[in-house]
Amino acid sequence: MLRARDAMDRTFAEPLCIARLAKLAEVSQAHFIRTFRATFSETPHRYLQRRRVERAMFLLRSTDNNVTDICFEIGFNSLGTFSRTFQDIVGESPTVFRQRGRMPSVPTCFMMAWTRPSSFGEARRSEQR
Repeated sequence: MLRARDAMDRTFAEPLCIARLAKLAEVSQAHFIRTFRATFSETPHRYLQRRRVERAMFLLRSTDNNVTDICFEIGFNSLGTFSRTFQDIVGESPTVFRQRGRMPSVPTCFMMAWTRPSSFGEARRSEQR
């Protein structure tokens, strides 16, 4: 499972290929999806979406690229899907997130810890609906 997750981290902008990931994990596709979810508490698809949103968060606050360019650069095929997914995971739109301004100069490890979207917040939002 770790090899498959690492492969997803390296190729986050590419389309999700369950068959390739299952082969890396040396299990069937159905078993891969079940085991991935049991191990990491989210489906492979949701994990990939979260990784893409994490990258988008970095790009939104560290570059001047427009939201559409960032959307396609990180692997989304639709601006609407990107915006909806970003809102679900982060709790605000990409534009509002960008308005916070540039990231402060701190070590990368601190910035990653501070800005990583939490799946706990996502679960709480879905409970409130």
